[in-house]
Amino acid sequence: MRLSWGASAAALAASASAASLADVCTVSNVQSALPSNGTLLGINMIPSTVTASPVYNASAGMGSTETYTYCNVTVTYEHTGKGDSVVIKYAFPKPSDFKKRFYVAGGGGFSLSSDATGGLEYGAVGGATSAGYDAFNNSYDEVVLYGNGTINWDATYMFAYQALGEMTKIGKVLTKGFYGMASSAKVYTYYEGCSDGGREGMSQIQRYGEEYDGAITGAPAFRFAQQQVHHVFSAAAEQTLDYYPPPCELAKIVNATIAACDPLDGRTDGVISRTDLCKLKFNLTSIIGEEYYCAAATSTSLGFGFSKRADGSSTSTTPEQSGKVTAKGVQVAQAIYDGLHNSKGERAYLSWQVGSELSDGDTTWNNATSKWEMSIPSTGGEYVTKFIQLLDLDNLSDLDNVTYDTLVDWMNTGMVRYMDSLQTTLPDLTPFQSSGGKLLHYHGESDPSIPSASSVHYWQSVRSIMYPHLSSQESLKELADWYQFYLVPGAAHCGTNKLQPGPYPENNMQTMIDWVENDVKPSRLNATVSSGTYEGETQMLCQWPTRPLWKSNSTFQCVDDKASIESWTYSFPAFKVPVY
Repeated sequence: MRLSWGASAAALAASASAASLADVCTVSNVQSALPSNGTLLGINMIPSTVTASPVYNASAGMGSTETYTYCNVTVTYEHTGKGDSVVIKYAFPKPSDFKKRFYVAGGGGFSLSSDATGGLEYGAVGGATSAGYDAFNNSYDEVVLYGNGTINWDATYMFAYQALGEMTKIGKVLTKGFYGMASSAKVYTYYEGCSDGGREGMSQIQRYGEEYDGAITGAPAFRFAQQQVHHVFSAAAEQTLDYYPPPCELAKIVNATIAACDPLDGRTDGVISRTDLCKLKFNLTSIIGEEYYCAAATSTSLGFGFSKRADGSSTSTTPEQSGKVTAKGVQVAQAIYDGLHNSKGERAYLSWQVGSELSDGDTTWNNATSKWEMSIPSTGGEYVTKFIQLLDLDNLSDLDNVTYDTLVDWMNTGMVRYMDSLQTTLPDLTPFQSSGGKLLHYHGESDPSIPSASSVHYWQSVRSIMYPHLSSQESLKELADWYQFYLVPGAAHCGTNKLQPGPYPENNMQTMIDWVENDVKPSRLNATVSSGTYEGETQMLCQWPTRPLWKSNSTFQCVDDKASIESWTYSFPAFKVPVY
């Protein structure tokens, strides 16, 4: 008797799961599973480059303690007529572990992820790509210029979005063939990343939205020109105000702000859960005259990533510091929190929330002069030298003749030059939404590197572009059906905050899988407090735009607060084009 298509597909799937790793982890099986040339327009697979080798009981994924058995595969492709070469690594779970999923992990700083094994714990095939510039060993900032004045546009577009999109399209076809699935079978496809990994995730749902079922994006480094030049802003503010505060003075301002604003959310727990109330109700000038003291120490400055916790940072030794918070010190901190404006007073960009660590403003001690001096974070300085000035230099040497208007000009140059690549701010996500995609977007509220208001602004942009004719409540309801955004109280950049013992979400992928595969739509986001008085406490975070307000030491509500929401809302009249 002839089997129906559904029955034959089910039989195929059953036989695939019954197969052993040795059955499928062969060069010939991978070669037969490759998409035929012409199937994916502009991509030519090179079957002779395929490698396939079984890996038994090996650790997999970043920081995982579990072990997995999988097939390690590499394959190379080229773009039609270009003569280039792109290597992809895939990790295929053994057939009995495969749960019909494909997983893409984000990188960080200027790097794509080089680890293909992150999906194994979810029963998913994972991938990693060389992006055509050996991204396994090179960060993008190392190859962005061929030489002074000449941009490597191939590497730029591949890093910006193309490499991951192509890896995913190839990987999904390869996955079906590898396990003997029908070409029409469903492979649930997920993305997860934070920092530039968050930006990479946004690039995927903006450019390849129909390929993804679920994306988890943390603290995205989108709006790249504004974001990176903003890393220079703190040093420029100190130069403009002619005051270079000791790092201990800035730290005192931050810690005193946390102590003062902590109770505003209804619970005193060392966490500013409502930085908006802090912004609206607390005046930094009240800290003037408070004493500070810091012992001599070795500190870590910003590196090529997006915060102090990133790789590529440098260390320096600072002497013992003591004194009282000065009016000048508060003026510097307030200028930084207020954000960049041009000489006409027009806003150019948003900034970190009040109470966030002022890492970019940290000065360095000059033993020869016995003075604190400006330190330009390479996160911003390198972007200006390489991406704006097009000089193969790793940082700005100084800010001579640099004004706030200069910073705005740099932002504008970067925005226009990389509008269709690195900016990653396309607000129309209709292809992703209409194909059933789900997006979990989160951001540490006290992120000292990528301002949390940056994420708020993008959410607002998507809402206004996609639902311009709906009422406020209708648009919120429509958006929450597929795009949910969460601020994480007290959290820093892609992790917990040493200054504020707040919660942090730990089960995002399980939440996403339940949403995509079981139609269990979240309304709150699960987070756990990892330190302090309330260590181990579970907090169900409020979905934006509602805000937490503690009613007791054990209960908080998610409330609507018009004034607070308005404090997160910005326009950027310093630019003549929309900034989404």
